[in-house]
Amino acid sequence: MAEMTNEEKLIWMTKTPVEKLILRLSVPTIISMLVSSFYNMADTFFLGRSKDSVIATGAVGVVFSLMAIIQAIGFFFGHGCSNFISRKLGSKEPEIAEKMASTGFFTALILGFVLMTLGLIFIRPLAWALGSTELILPKAIEYMRIILIASPYMICALVLNNQLRFQGSAFFAMVGIASGAVLNMVLDPLFIFGFDMGVTGAALATAISQFLSFLLLLWGIGKSGAIKIKLRNFKPSLYFYREITAGGSPSLCRQGIASIATICLNFAAKPYGEVAIAAMAVVSKITMFANSTIIGFGQGFQPVCGFNYGAGLKKRVLKAFWFCVRFAFLFLLAVSVLGLYFAPVVVDTFGNGPEVGVIASAALRFQCIAFPLNSFIILSNMLLQTIRKPVRATILAISRQGLVFIPLITILPHIFGILGIEMCQMISDIFTFALTIALAAPVLRELNK
Repeated sequence: MAEMTNEEKLIWMTKTPVEKLILRLSVPTIISMLVSSFYNMADTFFLGRSKDSVIATGAVGVVFSLMAIIQAIGFFFGHGCSNFISRKLGSKEPEIAEKMASTGFFTALILGFVLMTLGLIFIRPLAWALGSTELILPKAIEYMRIILIASPYMICALVLNNQLRFQGSAFFAMVGIASGAVLNMVLDPLFIFGFDMGVTGAALATAISQFLSFLLLLWGIGKSGAIKIKLRNFKPSLYFYREITAGGSPSLCRQGIASIATICLNFAAKPYGEVAIAAMAVVSKITMFANSTIIGFGQGFQPVCGFNYGAGLKKRVLKAFWFCVRFAFLFLLAVSVLGLYFAPVVVDTFGNGPEVGVIASAALRFQCIAFPLNSFIILSNMLLQTIRKPVRATILAISRQGLVFIPLITILPHIFGILGIEMCQMISDIFTFALTIALAAPVLRELNK
């Protein structure tokens, strides 16, 4: 892909059999997502074996909602500008795509510094607002301070990653993300145990590894033949920001709502103590890892969808979509069966003791029951977002952990106690699947005409 011209890339994306094309583009993105999930779990894994493991794991669970906000901004600009770029390359308008690439990147960088500054000024009330308890608060602030300092280049790394993927350069995107993830998994035990830095060491390992990813993704932009980021192409305009909003608002809403849902989950678990907060933090990391494979597979679908939709090849888009849904469903079905049987074993690998294990095992088993439904939910959301159906895509994006989950996590614990927390995500997935059918079916019929 490094030496392909835009014209050659267009031919490759619109003529290669979709199954072969998606598999080729998906392998690097799946690897990226899996490795990224590994290092998202690394802090929880190693801190679960440290001193004050339950408090440390709870602190990571609290700050996880801040990480979701950082990701929300990165994906908003990354998906917003990249969807536009892939469509413009598909319709043979590379000059406009070049301006969008730089505008999305530099705007995200500016907002990253704004977030960092405000977060550091109001760090203590922010930690309380994210659901921290009195015992967790000092550790949460330790972890959060370093994450906030790293936030500008964490956001920009996501923008660059998506720009590479949507231009068909998934290999370079994988190198950037995976290299940082591997470094994080090496630095975590070194800083947490070797230097006895605890939570601060975990945060520092994350910050350093994310900076490496950012540098490698910049290198990938230069080496892959993708559109270069140039300051002279930074052209803020209402037109560009309207397009970024249309393409990126589903991601912003999805990640933003995920952050709010995590905060609500922390507050719902608060009455049951730090053990419950730590348990749900463990389950969140495990299910995120399983879903990351489907998200990675869907990310291989998105550039195929964007190029072919831009070129007017709607039947080809539809064929690619159903191929992905079938593959994803079978994979998640297998994962769910294994999860139902081995839940205690999986949870025990994170340490934290038997009290955490009991709550986490029950919650994981409940989630496995509805897990295969995520195949249609996730890929429908990606389809709607890529072909510029922003209203439907945004509604769907905020449903699973927003429109459905947040009311349920508010109501169910009052009725069923801790059981209501454990089964909340499963019920949310079932309702979201029904909503997905209603939102996606008219668009699928339209593509089939």
